[in-house]
Amino acid sequence: MSSMDAGFLDVESDVTQMHIGSVLILEGPPPPLARFRDMVAGKLPLVMRYRQVVRPVALELGRPVWVDDRNFDLDYHVRWARVPEPSGRNDLRDLVGHLMSCRLNRSRPLWELWMIEGLKDDRWAVVAKVHHCMVDGVAGAELLGLILDPNPDAAPLPTGDWQPEPSPSFGRLLRQSVAQATSGGVGIAKTMWGLAGHPTGALAPGREAAHAVSVAARTAKPKAASSLNGPIGPNRRWVGTSVPVSDIKKVRSSFGGAFNDVVLATVTRGFRDLLESRGESVDRSIRTLVPVSVRGRDETGRATGDGTMANKVSAIFAELPIGTTDPVERLDVISSQMTTAKETNEAQAAEWITNVAASIPQVVSSVGLRLLGKVAQRNVNTITTNIPGPQFPLYAAGCRMLRAYPYVPIGMQVRIGVAILSYDGEVNFGITGDYDHAPDVDVMAEGIGAGMDELLTAAGTTSSSPYSLSSV
Repeated sequence: MSSMDAGFLDVESDVTQMHIGSVLILEGPPPPLARFRDMVAGKLPLVMRYRQVVRPVALELGRPVWVDDRNFDLDYHVRWARVPEPSGRNDLRDLVGHLMSCRLNRSRPLWELWMIEGLKDDRWAVVAKVHHCMVDGVAGAELLGLILDPNPDAAPLPTGDWQPEPSPSFGRLLRQSVAQATSGGVGIAKTMWGLAGHPTGALAPGREAAHAVSVAARTAKPKAASSLNGPIGPNRRWVGTSVPVSDIKKVRSSFGGAFNDVVLATVTRGFRDLLESRGESVDRSIRTLVPVSVRGRDETGRATGDGTMANKVSAIFAELPIGTTDPVERLDVISSQMTTAKETNEAQAAEWITNVAASIPQVVSSVGLRLLGKVAQRNVNTITTNIPGPQFPLYAAGCRMLRAYPYVPIGMQVRIGVAILSYDGEVNFGITGDYDHAPDVDVMAEGIGAGMDELLTAAGTTSSSPYSLSSV
């Protein structure tokens, strides 16, 4: 397990559940649970981690490892639930909030799929949970494409005769941990030797270190106190909303900026409306952490999966200008920030810090992360993560998936997080809130739709599909 993957395990607590997920809305009628389970069973050979458990190393002498689950039981991971009929949107939202409030059982593979029946308009849903130590957002979207089918007539794949591999011995794990720690120490020593004895050759690493320190210093200054930060409880609220990809393209063609810039501009309007509704000042900006994939890119610049179910992310930080009332100016401010972040390689600077942290012994990093999760902080107000998803229909047991709303965990005293997933012509937003301190996540969802509408109005056009018709 990489240091980043292990970090997502270490930071988890009773109030910080570190699974990511999605809420999939599908055409009905729903299939029998057995057929849905057969579809998943046939895909297990494609996803090795789905039949593996986390095994800690004694005394935290090394990072945890993945071992085959000798008692794997598919029925435990593929479950069924029903919302009251006729179901309204709030019933599904409440159920999602409840399911996402429960930690995944570490004695079993760290994933669950819930088949949900009872939705109105003859729809059904799938709620997916997978621990962040297994996948990041891009890998999660890739995993979604593996589990589902590209056409409605796909027959279940054969399950094969799977036999778990023997678990490694304590001695083998100890040897691996020593080698891991030694290689980390050698890497640091080589870097220090280069800096001391070969100053010319060390210019590039030195610049990386200086830039990383500069980024860290900029984000170390806390923001003004607000209801967006503070202690959180173990329970969650969740709401989703959608806008057409075509609407984003209309705004870009009129005002420029990247796809993600337009998305962040709508989220900014959502936060403005939220804080205004709470009677708080909006004459300010709020700081968001924006995860950035360090995976390969396709010809359009989109991060692509590489078949490895692991985390390969860095981050940049953006100041969302909630004090700006003009939607075009708001977009310009965000575009300028994101362009500067790219030109100055801010994500690479954050990745440098992560790489250095990977050399810290596991027992030290584990304690540090657990303590960090308990410290009051106002350096980051929220998280906004944008994940490119498949732009073609997917199917589950013959039923077309209509929308895929993402779920992002919250922690570190961040009370609201926003995840964005594009799928088959739509941009779907999933907003996670702490149950006790964010009862008004609906205001955020409505604000995102209003932000899209005002950008379209400024561009002299209208939406292809009103957001209110596709919220959940």
